[in-house]
Amino acid sequence: MRKALRLLPLPVCIAFSLAAHAADDRPADWRLCPVQDAIPAFPDAQPATHLTSEERAGQPTDIEGDEISGPESNRRITGNVALRRGDQFLGTDQLTFDTGTGHYFATGSVRYQDAGMRLVADEAEGNQGEDRHDIRNVRYQLVSRRGNGGAEHIELQGSLGSLYGATYSTCPPEDRSWELRAQRIDVDTAEGMGVAHNAVLRIGKVPVLYVPWFPFPVDDRRRTGLLYPGIGSSSRNGFDYRQPIYLNLAPNYDLTLQPRFMTRRGFQLGAEFRYLVDGGVGNLDFSYLPSDDLSSREREEETAEFLAKGYSLDNRRGDDRARFHFDARQALFPGWEGRAELNWISDPRVLEDSSNNVDGLAPYSLNSVIGVFGRGRHWSAGLAADHHQLADYTLDSQALPHDRLPRAWLDWEQPLTPWLHAGLNAEAVRFHHEAAPGGSRLDVKPFASMPLQGASWFLTPKISWRYTSYRLDDALAAQLGDDAPSRSLPIASLDGGLFFDRATSIGGESFLQTLEPRMFYLRVPYRDQDDLPRFDTRPLTFSWGQLFRENRYTGADRQTDANQLTLAVSTRLLRQSDGREKLSASLGQIRYFDESRVIVPGETPVERGKSAWVADASYAVNDRWSLGASYQWDPKFRRKDLASVRTRYLVGDTGVVNLSYRYRRDVLEQVDLNFLYPLSPSWSLVGRYYHSIEDNQLLEGIAGVQWDSCCMAVRLVGRRYLHNREGELSNSIQFEVELKGLGSAGPDTESRLRRAILGYYREDLYLVPPSNDDGADDSPELMP
Repeated sequence: MRKALRLLPLPVCIAFSLAAHAADDRPADWRLCPVQDAIPAFPDAQPATHLTSEERAGQPTDIEGDEISGPESNRRITGNVALRRGDQFLGTDQLTFDTGTGHYFATGSVRYQDAGMRLVADEAEGNQGEDRHDIRNVRYQLVSRRGNGGAEHIELQGSLGSLYGATYSTCPPEDRSWELRAQRIDVDTAEGMGVAHNAVLRIGKVPVLYVPWFPFPVDDRRRTGLLYPGIGSSSRNGFDYRQPIYLNLAPNYDLTLQPRFMTRRGFQLGAEFRYLVDGGVGNLDFSYLPSDDLSSREREEETAEFLAKGYSLDNRRGDDRARFHFDARQALFPGWEGRAELNWISDPRVLEDSSNNVDGLAPYSLNSVIGVFGRGRHWSAGLAADHHQLADYTLDSQALPHDRLPRAWLDWEQPLTPWLHAGLNAEAVRFHHEAAPGGSRLDVKPFASMPLQGASWFLTPKISWRYTSYRLDDALAAQLGDDAPSRSLPIASLDGGLFFDRATSIGGESFLQTLEPRMFYLRVPYRDQDDLPRFDTRPLTFSWGQLFRENRYTGADRQTDANQLTLAVSTRLLRQSDGREKLSASLGQIRYFDESRVIVPGETPVERGKSAWVADASYAVNDRWSLGASYQWDPKFRRKDLASVRTRYLVGDTGVVNLSYRYRRDVLEQVDLNFLYPLSPSWSLVGRYYHSIEDNQLLEGIAGVQWDSCCMAVRLVGRRYLHNREGELSNSIQFEVELKGLGSAGPDTESRLRRAILGYYREDLYLVPPSNDDGADDSPELMP
């Protein structure tokens, strides 16, 4: 009787054909949907666990019913008929099956269910021998996507199928905000393709899109074709239309062409090539905009500005604009892999002109890296090269860091005994710069430590020896008076701490309070380093982490001399019922016993005495409202070096309001208010006011409104944002319509709002806020 289940693959055909384009990288929000599904789970079906078609084929078929009658050649099963195979269930009131001819007829509440969908129909008829099936008046529910719909009539002949009067939507049947209808859908499961005839997309009762003939895939096999377009508008680009074209070149590589038309700039062609090989993956992204109208339109004004401000004319916009990005990694052998991230732009203003997000202001340089990287249980090592390209037109190439061509390094630390660890940090670099002399540097630091610890304490004495030597280019050697300077010195530190805790009660709630004092002593003798070059070294910003570092500089060109002691203390208040942190506070300071004689130009000398106090605190007023503050106070000059105050309030299940103030002496003073405020379950306001008090400059302003429902969302957002370091502002209006479970039209406003409003996705409150990786256009990726 297993042949009787040839009917069961048919619902999969329905599901794929009507929801082939319903995949979406972003998880849809179904919280406004009714709890009850369009087709509730059948009580006589077992809970389904998803199985593949191969796994199903190996499962036995069980048939049961209240009564079996008729001869063996023409059995009739009536009353609660159920057929089960793996995760599949088929139920009906009555089933007649002729074993001789293979003909079957099922009537009365025909029901099908598996892990992915549920289906009901009035009746089903077919012939197993001829592999022909006919189902009438079908309704279905996709479990994972909430998609549902129906068909008046379905015919299946072998791998070919036709659905007549088919519909699909993720909306509840009683409230169709949108629905996709097709007069007929032909499906070829062998080829993995379907064709919709006279397909109409309706929003409410209004048809908004008609497609007389539309081919689409019905399985996971990728197909060449058009992807969803992107439509937008901005003051810089004008009307902006993109139409990605996906080319499925081979099972392991593909190409997406991205033609783009901007009324104020011209026609741009972009391409993205992706490949997947054994142990490796890569992505190549390229765009080319010939004869950019923005360059010609602003050339005279740009030239006058450059001459007035002394900028290099070589940094002006080019007529033809292009950018290139290649990112790849390849496993080489156990523990080792090759990586590459290569970037190139045709002129220093390309990133500025392709970015319209304040978080993605173009960096002053664009970095490229290629190399091999290894990691083991106790070590990491690599051999790489990097190159910097200017991406800020207000600077010249002398402001770029030195390229490292190449750089080799090894970091090793291994316990020799439970109380003795040994390690080595080693690096060899060749520095190169187009506008400055370079040289080579070898830096080696072997060390040994004794990590002693108990249940409530730890103590780690550590001693190391740092040796650094150079081979300098002639021009740099002439400046410093030595072509092979070197430095050698010992470093000793002692890091220790205690852990105290006690149970306490506040307002009737039980808490665990901790007290965690910590001390860190650092001793490094002075070595004159004025004859050493400075390739990649600068002072670190003073912060909590610097209280416990062995060097206050990045890079190896300078090693601070030190005779100092850090004293710090932290305390936390943890709610015993769920472990949530109610309060945390930290306070620390460095006591300098000697003046630090190693400094770099522009750095404030570190004198004998005390550093600035570093304080940080956070407090949860309740489960919705939290406060936080950071503060640095320098007692020597009686001034604040840093101040930061932040608060967050959660509104309902989805809303959030963030307010922060940031100040760093002589660097910045900013205020940032951003919010997602629900007016009702469906309507909400979004906004951001990000302002630099120091420069009296708006950095980004956002005002928008969102409407959300079970199956549809609409977002209208207006933005005014800083797009370059000269303080120039641009405007844009963005409108997006999302049909949940099908796709969206318009710019990806959701991703932009997620960057601007921490907590726009509630789960982001527990993560590092997302940001642009390279300041480039942050439009959504076009994935097949």
